[in-house]
Amino acid sequence: MEHVRLLSAIVLTIMVFMLWELVFVPEKQVEPPKAPEQSETKKQPSPEKQEHVAKQVTEEPAKQDTPEPVEVSGGKIKTISVETDLYRAEISEKGAAIKRFVLKQYKEDMQNDGQRKVIVPEENRSGTALVRFAGPGLPDASQALFATDFDSKDLSVKDKAEAISFYWRTEEGLTLEKRYTFYPGSYKVGLTVNIVNRSEGSIPSDLALEMTNPPPKGSTFVFQGPFAYIDQDLEEIDVDDIEDKSVYSGKIRWAGIEDRYFMTALVPADPAKTELHLSLDKNPEILRVAYLQPGQSLAPGESRQVSYDLFMGPKRMSELKAFGHDLDRVINFGFFDIIARPCLWLMNQIHNHVVSNYGVAIILLTIIFKIIFWPLGNKSYRSMAEMKRLQPMMAELRKKYKDDKKKMNEEVMRLYKTYKVNPMSGCLPMVVQIPVFIAFYRMLYESIELRHAPFMLWINDLSAPDRLFRFDITVPFMAPPYGIPVLTVIMGATMFLQQKLSPPPGDPSQAKMMMLMPLIFTVIFINFPSGLVLYWLTNNVLSIAQQYHVTRKIV
Repeated sequence: MEHVRLLSAIVLTIMVFMLWELVFVPEKQVEPPKAPEQSETKKQPSPEKQEHVAKQVTEEPAKQDTPEPVEVSGGKIKTISVETDLYRAEISEKGAAIKRFVLKQYKEDMQNDGQRKVIVPEENRSGTALVRFAGPGLPDASQALFATDFDSKDLSVKDKAEAISFYWRTEEGLTLEKRYTFYPGSYKVGLTVNIVNRSEGSIPSDLALEMTNPPPKGSTFVFQGPFAYIDQDLEEIDVDDIEDKSVYSGKIRWAGIEDRYFMTALVPADPAKTELHLSLDKNPEILRVAYLQPGQSLAPGESRQVSYDLFMGPKRMSELKAFGHDLDRVINFGFFDIIARPCLWLMNQIHNHVVSNYGVAIILLTIIFKIIFWPLGNKSYRSMAEMKRLQPMMAELRKKYKDDKKKMNEEVMRLYKTYKVNPMSGCLPMVVQIPVFIAFYRMLYESIELRHAPFMLWINDLSAPDRLFRFDITVPFMAPPYGIPVLTVIMGATMFLQQKLSPPPGDPSQAKMMMLMPLIFTVIFINFPSGLVLYWLTNNVLSIAQQYHVTRKIV
């Protein structure tokens, strides 16, 4: 059966790749960092206190001297809520950290009253975008109480970018400013850090910007956890491996934390040879990704400014490309990424310009691939039909030479030669298609476009398993929610029909085993996203039609 052979070949191919990575690919040795370039310093002029820090800014705010810090007045810790058309962020004076980040256009679940997607949750008590001094003998800025002269608790970002600054001054006279810039229509958040040495001695200016979040849980089919783009290579670090290796060095363009559909990332304005430090806190579990920003010592009166861009949003290709810095490379479809990306692009083009339903887009895309591989499919099915026509003669040979395996094989090969049948020609065309099928499979499983995307009838989320008439009764092999997997059952039925059209194995025991394959694959697919099941079902139906068309001409 074509589908069984194809999927078996896919599984074997994946196993080969995994075995190759484990046995033959050596662990990558990362070049140790070179001495960091000296950052520019400047004498700090006598500053004037700003009347309002939340101000309109251009796309790239110009560098300016750090104003005299606002004194903390005491009382409750102030939290400022920032509203844009895409998200709501809450920034606390403690650590000047982003304590909460809620996406307005995405929900946690499919319920009508479902809460909006939170990518920086309350469990992350310290918040994210924390700044620490990496040098010795300096206090922990991530736990410091900053102050702001922004006199409101709410900031609305509509037509122009807006900025808010937070200030903190140590007992030694070191001043630290964190200035956030928020842009309408974008998931980008600018962060500029200003350090001013108002003390009487030199101080180190090494910094660490830390992105934090609870470690992602859930999917085992795609990578989730810390990532970094180091020396033009994407590093994806398993959370369980942090204990063995927690420091990564090289030229780091960006780093962050991702789950199946969302991510938070930091992008330094001037990437340099430096280090990335990973750690995992316990009780509660918090994953920390710290980017070291090395710098020279600051003499009295000198200052330093470093800038970053933060991305906090969905792993949608269009958003990441618009952000720039090659951040779209974080979407990694594995070994066949070069094929999966065009598949994703084509699916989105069909959805945006042909039909506004991702389920129908999957069907149309499957038809396009079937047309492209139609000649290969014809060759495969023609070979299978010829094999089926020889089945009676092969059965006679097996019966005649049942006690002489060698003679039987010789006669079978002679039969193939006489009728000019190549038994391998039915499999080779399918092997050629394996990269496309694997790439398409990965693309459908990881695409945020399918998250909560409806198809029709009871299928209202193409990223979730299809369930009709949900109930509370536990079903073996089925993950909750429990219900009737109608689409999966239909897919299994098409596999059974395909098997009936294919030539049966000569060995009766193999024939009985093949009869169980549709049931086995139905159980496997029972928990797969309905978008994947729809793809396999569509491919099965098209294959049955093509196989019937070819077989009718030969048999």
